[in-house]
Amino acid sequence: MAGHAVHGGVGAVVRWSRPLVGVALGVLTAAAEALFLLLAGLAVVAVAPVPAARRRLGATILRYARRVTEWERHRLAVAASDPPPPPLRASGPRVLGYLAARLLPAALGLLTAGLLAVGVALAAIVVGSFVAGTMSTADFLLQGFIGAALLLLNLQTAVSVAALDRWLARWLLESHSREALQLRITELTVSRAGVLAAVDAERQRIERDLHDGLQQHLVALGMLLGRARRSRDPDRARELLVQAHEDTQRAIDELRDVAWRVYPSALEHTTLDEVLNMVAQRSAIPVRISYDVPVRPPRPIETVLYFVACEAITNSTKHAGATMITIGIEARDAGVEIRVCDDGIGGADPHGSGLQGLARRVTALDGRFELHSPPGGPTTIRAELPCA
Repeated sequence: MAGHAVHGGVGAVVRWSRPLVGVALGVLTAAAEALFLLLAGLAVVAVAPVPAARRRLGATILRYARRVTEWERHRLAVAASDPPPPPLRASGPRVLGYLAARLLPAALGLLTAGLLAVGVALAAIVVGSFVAGTMSTADFLLQGFIGAALLLLNLQTAVSVAALDRWLARWLLESHSREALQLRITELTVSRAGVLAAVDAERQRIERDLHDGLQQHLVALGMLLGRARRSRDPDRARELLVQAHEDTQRAIDELRDVAWRVYPSALEHTTLDEVLNMVAQRSAIPVRISYDVPVRPPRPIETVLYFVACEAITNSTKHAGATMITIGIEARDAGVEIRVCDDGIGGADPHGSGLQGLARRVTALDGRFELHSPPGGPTTIRAELPCA
């Protein structure tokens, strides 16, 4: 029974401390967010006469605002003992509006924390007076009763501030049901069109690979075999047959590469990290792979991760002039994240067919695709895919 009482007391302390810690962290982050909004506003005003710079700055501000908002949502979930929140889908104005609205619960939280600090100081004075003998026992008990009541009121205020903070996040960042349904319909329509376009582009690329690569190898192979059959010199015929055998091996390798671009059949028999290690061994550039996913993702997720890694390796080899490629795959909350970095010259075109195809593949599974490739490098491709 004593153990249950102690466990229950600890649980109560944890339940009350979570909102307090969440409110305290919210006050600190709100100060940083207020500074961020102030600097962002000043920067926008400074570049207002230059439309191109204003657009680039606006995109940068929204990107960082989304990251800050994601952190706030995770803070609220931890403080409320809730599961991790779903991916953020709110528009840019909603995100900025939320960061501005957060200043209200932060101010209330600061006031609550101040009153708590004053109460602790007064409690210390009362205890000191009682110990020194300048306060009677009756007065001490009365002050203790009043202090306990004020403490409970203060704790309840902290819980209310935390509830207000969560309500603002839900109201400003989560769409209403009708709006969410319409947004989802639009996303699915765009995603379906993107998948169809990606499939058509992939078919065209496979056709080019077969026509310009494998077909040429087979034509050359047929000519070599014809020359060997017509040759009257046994040594010459043997040389031609050896060359034909080598061309056959190259054609088989190219056919295997084309088949893997259609579907990585090796995933039927082995895990994604082992398949990527095989891809890395065939790469002309050194590839370092880090894989930290305890539970194997569903097959569609693994397939998209495979294509993201392979396309990034291909782009780095052909266009980036890189000397090292780093691939990191790890579990993230309720999803999987892949990050591919190279030390090349950067400047990757996000509208290229290969990268557009990857973005469509990722979006088709409700994922997020990001490309960061400034001139001079490095290039970083990041994709995050949800796993049920």
